[in-house]
Amino acid sequence: MSDLAQNDGQRFDRLPETSAERTVEGRVSREEVVEYFEDRFAIPPETFDDHTFWEKGAGKIWIYHGDAPTPLEIEAMGMTCLRTRQEHWKPTTDVVQRFGRHAEACVIELDREEAQAFAAGEDQEREWDGDWGYLIAAHRIAGDLEPLGIGLYVHGELRSMVPKGRQRDL
Repeated sequence: MSDLAQNDGQRFDRLPETSAERTVEGRVSREEVVEYFEDRFAIPPETFDDHTFWEKGAGKIWIYHGDAPTPLEIEAMGMTCLRTRQEHWKPTTDVVQRFGRHAEACVIELDREEAQAFAAGEDQEREWDGDWGYLIAAHRIAGDLEPLGIGLYVHGELRSMVPKGRQRDL
């Protein structure tokens, strides 16, 4: 049996800075979250300097601009960021749309028709010579590459992970 406490899924608890400071079994650290975004998407760690990370539920990581006392028994704060406590961590559409423009890796650029299909929640056959797994799907708007959301690339197929309630027919 572990000496670590169990997660209380009804409240927000700040992530520990490092895994050595972990007091709750299974909880990731801030360092691990920032390293994930750096390793997977090449988002510079300093991008998150003014943000705190929190867990509410089992592996639902939230990001908050600023600081707050911990723990907090409120319904929501900031935005959902990442799903952990599963084999492959999954970034949320919200965090990709907010921070994805800082990414320099695992970004798949979609043309107009591909972007429209992606926004509508459609899966599409697509060649990609990068890593399989979660990618940031992006489209050029006024010359800038803008993140649309998170996609899952496997076996020559880009699967749109845009939540049903946010899918759009453009």
